[in-house]
This record gives sequence, C-alpha cells and structure tokens, in this order.
Amino acid sequence: MVKDHLSDFVKKYHIDFVIANGENASHGKGLLRHHYFELIESGVDVITLGNHYDSKKDIRRYIDRVDRLIRPLNLTHEYPGEGSAIYDVNGVSVRIINVLGSAFMNEEVNNPYYSLLELFSIEEATINIVDFHAEATGEKICLAYALDGKVSAVLGTHTHVQTKDAKILENGTAFISDVGMTGYANGALGFDKDTVVGKLMYGKSDPFQIPDEGKGIFSAVVLDIDENTGKCIEIFPIYYLEK
Repeated sequence: MVKDHLSDFVKKYHIDFVIANGENASHGKGLLRHHYFELIESGVDVITLGNHYDSKKDIRRYIDRVDRLIRPLNLTHEYPGEGSAIYDVNGVSVRIINVLGSAFMNEEVNNPYYSLLELFSIEEATINIVDFHAEATGEKICLAYALDGKVSAVLGTHTHVQTKDAKILENGTAFISDVGMTGYANGALGFDKDTVVGKLMYGKSDPFQIPDEGKGIFSAVVLDIDENTGKCIEIFPIYYLEK
C-alpha cells in the first residue's frame, strides 16, 4: 500500500515530510533492516517505532547506522538509537519524537510527559511532532492537553483503527487518538482474522498470519503547520480502502 499509493498522496496534498510508524512492518512485529529501506525508498522520510521496537533483534545491529529511525524516547533501560531527531525541512527545524504510553501497556517506561519536558529543555525546534504509541485514548488526549501549545501535534498510534476525533486544540496543537493502520484491511489488527479469533476467543497458540493477497487499507493524517510559529493550522485524515 505504501509503495503503490504514498507518492500519489504526497503529490495531491503537496506533502513536504512523511512520517510513518513502522513497528509492525515486518510480519506484524518489529522492523527488519530491508523493510526499513523499502519504506524509505517508497518516500517515507522518517520511521517511528512502538512497543514492538525490539521484536526483531536485527534492529540492534543497524539502528545506529541509519538516520531516519526513531525508537521510543522514554525507555527505562539503555537501548541503541535515539528517541527523537531534528530534521531540516526546507529550512525549518522539525523534530519527530516517539513516546510509549504507560496505561495498559506491558513495557516499563518513564513518565511520557516528563520525558518530553526534559527533551524540550535540551534542544529547541520550530515544529515538534509526537508519535504517542499508547493503548488508552484517555491517556492520549490528556497528554495532548498537557502539551497544548508546546508541540505542533500529538498523534496517537498502536490500536490499528483510525479514530474520528482529529482536531486542533485551543493553543494550536493537532491531535488524533489513533492515525490508523496501513495494511491488510479485511482482518483483525492487519492479520488474517481467523488466526486472531482463534487466539483471542478460543485460546489457540497458533501465530498470527498475514495473507498473501487481499484488499489493503491506507490510513494517515495530513498536517498543515505554520513554519514560523510551529502551530498547526489544519489536520485531516486519509482513509483509503482498496476496491
């Protein structure tokens, strides 16, 4: 879906910079090196991760050798790579940050809000976009309100279903609870529905499978951000389903 359709959306909406959460890109969990490069070659400018950041051990060998891959900022343990990076986009400094939520997640993490405040005190950027990879919509909106006016956008990821609450908060921060999934459409979490139902409903231990063919879905949001103030002017979703 990314290879076939991303360039069309970039042209249609005059996109300057593309961010993709790639933590499920390699067979549903993690990101292998060759998939990282496939996404970059397809037009993605930077890739963020999430709770499956370490699911493919291959990442430890290459994450410090590439400059467009961002793992969670608020890990409690030492891990290669960086939790944020600043990019020059047509003369404007754009910082992309990846943060894990603390509610209903298995990973032990530092407080996402205070981790972000600490980061902001170290280095400034005009535009700051936060990929908040979290389970609870309540935690996502609370972080967005707490950061309203401090960042350009708080974009929720992780639950694989695009939410209908894209908006700009009072002080210019864009928000959506979940950007949604790009992948196999007629299943569950991007997997073949029978394998997911078998595990969650019937207690089977078979691994989730991704079908070789079927309809795809492309979910995203478009942000229009003032390059002088860093405040978001507009946010709207893309929800494209193959026929």
